Amino acid sequence: MIHSMTGYAAAAAESPRGRLSVELRSVNSRFLDLQFRIADDLRALEPLLRERIVAAVSRGKLDCRVFLNEGAAAAPATLDPQALEHLRALAAQAKQAFPDATALRVADVLRWPGIVSEAHADDDAMRALALRLVDQALGELNAARAREGAKLAAVVHERIAAMRKRVEEVAPLIPEAVLNFRKKLEERLREALGTGQDERIRAEIALFASKVDVEEELDRLRAHFAEVERVLAAGGPAGKRLDFLSQELNREANTLASKAVSGAVSDAALELKLLVEQVREQVQNIE
Repeated sequence: MIHSMTGYAAAAAESPRGRLSVELRSVNSRFLDLQFRIADDLRALEPLLRERIVAAVSRGKLDCRVFLNEGAAAAPATLDPQALEHLRALAAQAKQAFPDATALRVADVLRWPGIVSEAHADDDAMRALALRLVDQALGELNAARAREGAKLAAVVHERIAAMRKRVEEVAPLIPEAVLNFRKKLEERLREALGTGQDERIRAEIALFASKVDVEEELDRLRAHFAEVERVLAAGGPAGKRLDFLSQELNREANTLASKAVSGAVSDAALELKLLVEQVREQVQNIE
């Protein structure tokens, strides 16, 4: 399936330490760009989460947020006796050096690093829970990206169909338009060069005919239409390929416009360029 690069998903579950939550947000990017926001005590999970995400997502800027809301179900915190004794000794030394210093308050003691010892849940259990949640969130994210991708693919199909129809409408008009323009050119050349320059006139007209021949451009446009539809049908990470094809379509439309020999051909080329630009806007969002 075709996937969009934008999406959001979240998953959460209760753990012995509180509610563990995983959030994934993805937007457009040329490559896979992972950003993590993880609580310090869960930072060791980042390599495992990165491995899971890389296996499931190939392109996009993806933000992964993992956080723990510790609630009443979490094991209560306690004071670390060794850290408390060490702080008491430090406070006594400080008091000797600065007799007039204010004594430590309870709030100061509780804020001292290492004094409060939190009961940690089993690391293996937390790791397993985090991986299960990220897998669940990735499933929801890819489902959302697939739904959005289907809409993008439908729009691209519609624009390609409109371009193909326009090409087939204008193709039969080109020979007559070229013939009419050749007649006008021949008249002007005869007026400028005189009737005795038939060989020169024929050479100039032959040169003109080679410059305004657009059969090759029309054939390449048809080939690009078929390739876009093939890529969409194949699915998978197709954004870069489709972006390249849209550039090629734009190139052929520009060439067709530069070789236009009638208002109808010129109008068709301009309409093709507009449709190609609409395709490019859509494929920028495809993974």
